[in-house]
Amino acid sequence: MKLNVNGTVCDIRSPAHARLSDVLRDELKLTGTKVGCNAGDCGACSVSIDGRVACSCLVAVGQVDGAEITTVEGLTRNGTMSALQQSFLHHGAAQCGICTPGMLLTAVDLLDRVARPSRSNVENALGGVLCRCTGYAKIVDAVMDVADGSKVILPAAGEAVGAAIARLDGVAKVDGREAYGADVVPEDALHLAVIRSPHHRARFTVGDTATFMAQHPGVVAVFTAKDVPGLNRFGAIPAFIDQPVFAEEEAIFRGEAVVAVVGEREAIRRLDSSSFPVTWQPLPAALVPREALAAGSHFIQPGRPKNTLVEGRVERGGVERAIANAAHSITQSFTTPFVEHAYIEPEAGYAMREGNRVTVYGCTQAPHMDRDSLADILGVARSDVRVLPSACGGGFGSKLDLSFQPFIAVAAWHLKRPVAIAYSRQESMQSTTKRHPSDISITVACDGDGQLMATDFDGVFNTGAYASWGPTVANRVPVHASGPYFTPHYRAHSAAVLSNCMPSGAFRGFGVPQSLIALECALDLLAERAGLDQLAFRRKNALRNGLPTVTGQIFHQGVGIVECLDALAPRWRAAQDDAAAFNGSQNGGPLRRGVGLATCWYGCGNTSLPNPSTIKVAISQDGHVVLHQGAVDIGQGSNTVIAQICADALGLPLAMFRLKGADTAISPDAGKTSASRQTFVTGKAA
Repeated sequence: MKLNVNGTVCDIRSPAHARLSDVLRDELKLTGTKVGCNAGDCGACSVSIDGRVACSCLVAVGQVDGAEITTVEGLTRNGTMSALQQSFLHHGAAQCGICTPGMLLTAVDLLDRVARPSRSNVENALGGVLCRCTGYAKIVDAVMDVADGSKVILPAAGEAVGAAIARLDGVAKVDGREAYGADVVPEDALHLAVIRSPHHRARFTVGDTATFMAQHPGVVAVFTAKDVPGLNRFGAIPAFIDQPVFAEEEAIFRGEAVVAVVGEREAIRRLDSSSFPVTWQPLPAALVPREALAAGSHFIQPGRPKNTLVEGRVERGGVERAIANAAHSITQSFTTPFVEHAYIEPEAGYAMREGNRVTVYGCTQAPHMDRDSLADILGVARSDVRVLPSACGGGFGSKLDLSFQPFIAVAAWHLKRPVAIAYSRQESMQSTTKRHPSDISITVACDGDGQLMATDFDGVFNTGAYASWGPTVANRVPVHASGPYFTPHYRAHSAAVLSNCMPSGAFRGFGVPQSLIALECALDLLAERAGLDQLAFRRKNALRNGLPTVTGQIFHQGVGIVECLDALAPRWRAAQDDAAAFNGSQNGGPLRRGVGLATCWYGCGNTSLPNPSTIKVAISQDGHVVLHQGAVDIGQGSNTVIAQICADALGLPLAMFRLKGADTAISPDAGKTSASRQTFVTGKAA
C-alpha cells in the first residue's frame, strides 16, 4: 500500500487491518497524531483524508490505500506555521496540548468548506474533539480570528509579569513536535501488559508461567510481587504508604495489578489477558462506606479499625446551642459520586536501566515524589533513579500518583532493556484514582435578619482500597466546608473510609467541591426560609477584612468576595428577570428556567503542611540565563508564568532566558504540580 502523507509518498508495510493512527505513529513516526481512546470518542487522532477530517483510530489503513493524508506536521510548511497554528499560539488555545492536533485538523476541514464561519459553525465543527483544559473559548476564538496571524513579541525587561504573551512551550504544541508519554519509545524497547483483578475482592493463585510463556512466542518475562527488588508498596503520603506494586495473595479492588507480562510489541498487542494462568477465589466486598463501617465487615486493610483511614475536625463556639436559638435552620443530606478525571492522554512511558541507574520517562505531575517512591521500590538510592517527565496531556490530580511507573521500572531493572507501556482508555479508567464520592449531612442556621449563626457539617468520603490522597481530603474538607462566610459557631467532621473500590485521590480541590455543593445548596434553602435573595444573603454573610475564618485566621487585606458579589449583582438580577419572563410565557407547560448562584474558596498549596519549592538559575557561556524549573507544566502554564516572574525579579528581558524543564537529574525539587500552588509557591522561589 501507498499513502501520500503531508506531500510525501510512503510505502506502508503494516497489514491492511492496522489502524491508520498506529501506522502514522509507529511506522511513519508522525506522533503529532495523538491517541486518546481508540474508539472515535475523543477526536485527538483526527487527520485529513482526501480533504475531509476523520478519526484515524477508526480507519483501517487498507481503506485509504493511495489517499492523501494530512497530519498536524503537514500544517507547517518550510519551517513556517500556518495562520491557524499562529492564531492558536496567539490566543493561548493550546494548554496541555494533547487535543490541539485534532482541533487544528478539524478547524482546517471547516475553513476549507466555510470561508467565514459563524461562531456556532465553529463550535459545532469542533464538537467532535474533546478538550479537558480550556473550556473551548480560546480555541473557538483562535479559529474565528485565524486571519490575525500575529507575530509573537516578547516583553521588555521588567514588563513580563502581566504581559499577554504566547506560551513559551506553545510552538511545539501547535506544530506536533511536543512529546507525550506514548510518543517516545526506544527502538529496542520491550512492551508491558498488566494482568488485573476482575473482582472487587479475591484471593488468587498464579499458575504455570513457564508453559504460558512457551505458548506465547515473543513474551520474554512475567513479574509478580516476589520480583520487586525493594519495597512492594507505594503511596502519595509517607505515613500512608500502603498500595502494593503487585498484590501478593489477595486483590482488594477490581483492577488491582497482580502480574506484569513483558514481551515484544506485537506479542503484547496480541495478548489476551484472560489466557494468563491465574485462579481467582472471589470474596465478599464492601463498596460503599456504610458497608465498610458496618459491624462485622471484613478489614479491607489490617490495622485500620472500622475501616477508617483518617478523620479531620474543626470546631469553634457552641454549635448546638446556636442552632437551638436560631430563628431559621435547614438540615439536608447530599451525595456525590466517583468522578473520572478523563484527561485525554492515557498514562504512558518507558523505563531503561544503565548500570545501576534507572531512568523513567512519562507523564507525571510529581517527578521528585515519583523518584523517591521508585527508589524504595527498586531498593536503590534516590540518586540511582532519574524521572524525566514527558509533556503531560492533562492530569487534574490523578497523575500525582504512581500508576505505570513501578511496573516498567521493575521490568527494566531485571531485563536491562527499555520497557514501555501505554494504558488503554479502559485500563486508565479502571485502575487510576477518581474524585472521592461523598455522603454529607449539613445543618445551617441564621437569626431573624439572615445573619449566619452556625454550620454543622459531617462528611464521609469513600477513599477506596488504598490511601492515595485520602488523608489530604479528610483534613482539607473541615477547613473549607464553611465557605467564604463568617461563621461564629462551626463544627465540621470528615472521615476517609476504606472500601473495595479503586483508590480515590486528588482531583481539583481535594474534597472542597463536594463540601461546597452541600453548603451552597443548603444556604439557598436557608436564604429562602429567611425571606432573602440568595445573593443578598451571601453578601450579608461574606467574609471581610478583619473577620476570622473558622480556623481563626484573620486576613487584614485582600478578602474580595463582597466585591465579587457586587460585580455579579446586575447580571444576577437580569438573569432572574429573564427566567421569570420565560417561565411566565410557558402557559403551564413543562419547561422552566432557573438561575443558580454559588461561591467557593480554596487555599492554594498543601493544607496544614509545608509548601517547599526550589528554583535554580545559572548563566550559560553564551550569556543567556538558564532557568532550571522543576514545576511540571500540565497545561496550566507554569513554564511561562514562572519564567515571567524570574525575568522581572532579575530585571532582565524574557528573551534572554532558556528554560530547563523538570528532570530530577538536573532540576531542584519544585514540589508537586497540584493544589493551584505552582504560580504562588514556585513563583515566590523564582
